[in-house]
Amino acid sequence: MLKEGWNPVLYFSNSNIFPFEEAQKRFAELMKVARIYELEMIREMYDHESWLLAIQGFEKEREGGERCKRCFAYNLAEANAKAAELGFNHFTTTLTVSRFKDSPTIFAVGERYERFEPIDFKKLGGFERSNVLSKEYGLYRQQYCGCEFSIRS
Repeated sequence: MLKEGWNPVLYFSNSNIFPFEEAQKRFAELMKVARIYELEMIREMYDHESWLLAIQGFEKEREGGERCKRCFAYNLAEANAKAAELGFNHFTTTLTVSRFKDSPTIFAVGERYERFEPIDFKKLGGFERSNVLSKEYGLYRQQYCGCEFSIRS
């Protein structure tokens, strides 16, 4: 994004991540990235209970199913609200870099928000590049999506 002239602000809400210590670990790694690229960082208050309410009834869904769509909707709604609050014209999500996440599904959820930019970070070797950069910078790579239900999947 930097090479394309964007001036990104990193936003970490991620109330879906469980346990809280895992969320803390992931936030610390994002702070490393923010320092490396000299990017502004915003952290939202962790509210796992609100996230659980958003996905309630879908806890046993398979990974990539309705629970994940509801999780995407929750997180994109949070990002949209923060973008509106700060007067940003655009926001996107790095979820699309994962080879385990279906970008068209994320984009379908994101279409609800006029500020949403459907950027597929998997394109042009984005997933592979994220692996290379993680190794180069010594970043932690999580072994599950984030929620307690994906730990079991």
